[in-house]
Amino acid sequence: MNIDIEKLSLSELTSLLIAAEQRRQLISSRRPIALVRRNVIALAAQHGYTIEELYGDRPVVEIAGKKRAPRRKASKVAAKYRDPENKRNTWSGRGRMPLWLVKKTKYGRSVTDFLIPGLAKPTARKSSSIGQRTLVKQR
Repeated sequence: MNIDIEKLSLSELTSLLIAAEQRRQLISSRRPIALVRRNVIALAAQHGYTIEELYGDRPVVEIAGKKRAPRRKASKVAAKYRDPENKRNTWSGRGRMPLWLVKKTKYGRSVTDFLIPGLAKPTARKSSSIGQRTLVKQR
């Protein structure tokens, strides 16, 4: 952290001096780290443990804060649908239906009309089955 003292006003310099003095007092009042480490080892031994049993091979910083697993990046999926009028308009069948396909299906065409030949069966449904009754044959 670099602070350009030449550009600070009087009130900023005063607050910087106060903050520096407080930090100096805090650091000078702490016990030496070697003494604290010996006390922790002695306390663990008093209860029948070693530091290695308590913390293992991991550093203390890693134990204190849990790290989140990195998110996986979504993989690219091949297109299943293509607009015959504009070959650049494609859709993989995942996520929201694109506007070009919504407009075309709105006027009576089926989503399956836009399937790219030789690829998997359609993923998009024109109407959902929620709330519709279905008959199930029982043997």
